[in-house]
Amino acid sequence: MNDTTRATARTTVPTTMLGAWIEGVGLLGPGLASWQQLSRILRGSEPYCATRTVLPTPTLLPPAERRRAVAMVKLTLAAGLEAVAHAGRDAATLPSIFTSSSGDGQNIHAICETLASSEREISPTRFHNSVHNAAAGYWSIATGATAPSTALCAYDGSFGAGLLEALAWIATEKTPLLLLAYDVDYPAPLQALRPIADAFCAALILAPERGANTLGHIDAQLAPATLTPTLTSATLPELEQLRANIPAARCLPLLELLAARRDGSVVLDYLDDCGLAVNIQC
Repeated sequence: MNDTTRATARTTVPTTMLGAWIEGVGLLGPGLASWQQLSRILRGSEPYCATRTVLPTPTLLPPAERRRAVAMVKLTLAAGLEAVAHAGRDAATLPSIFTSSSGDGQNIHAICETLASSEREISPTRFHNSVHNAAAGYWSIATGATAPSTALCAYDGSFGAGLLEALAWIATEKTPLLLLAYDVDYPAPLQALRPIADAFCAALILAPERGANTLGHIDAQLAPATLTPTLTSATLPELEQLRANIPAARCLPLLELLAARRDGSVVLDYLDDCGLAVNIQC
């Protein structure tokens, strides 16, 4: 394939639509303790109060793993378990997709500090927490899940990439799954180069068929770059700031439709030359 052909192939937007049913949602972020709280805020029945993300103790983990659990582990376990409970599913049976724009920024910072010091030995715990699928490993330990798990990264488009991967799984494997999109902030000085505001995770349980706990139907396809990403409601500027400053929070316009139980369409961030057009039917 020559350069001209490659460029043309990259900018062509396929029209294939992928779809699934949403059964459960989980969420944890700045000033947001759960999906239920975010739903009330998005519906206007509760004010939003911006505070640092509170990470709960991962009680499902055995004591040794609990001591080693870093921020991203506590974050994904909390949101994932909420989504599973919301859907009435068994976490141990669900395939999972973990998507993050940067992985564990705090652990990367600690490793860089060690490598820049005179004592350059990195602890085994730091090392195994540094891999991009570490959160998926801890999830498996906590829940007993043995189904397939995927960990991926697409920088600021990681939520969109994870959603496409999840919908492709539903289309081919015809089984429910858990999608977790998360980001953790970096300490200084890396924060200046990758200014993620705080820890945030959104979790979705997706299924191939409508069930007793179905919240709505979602379908998605690639959208031309001429369609700009949808913003969170203008009445919620603080949440729009989260959407803009934390890649995993780019899902907020989608969640806004779910919270209102309103049919609608949004465009989510994906790649530089295309977005992700998402339709929700509640």
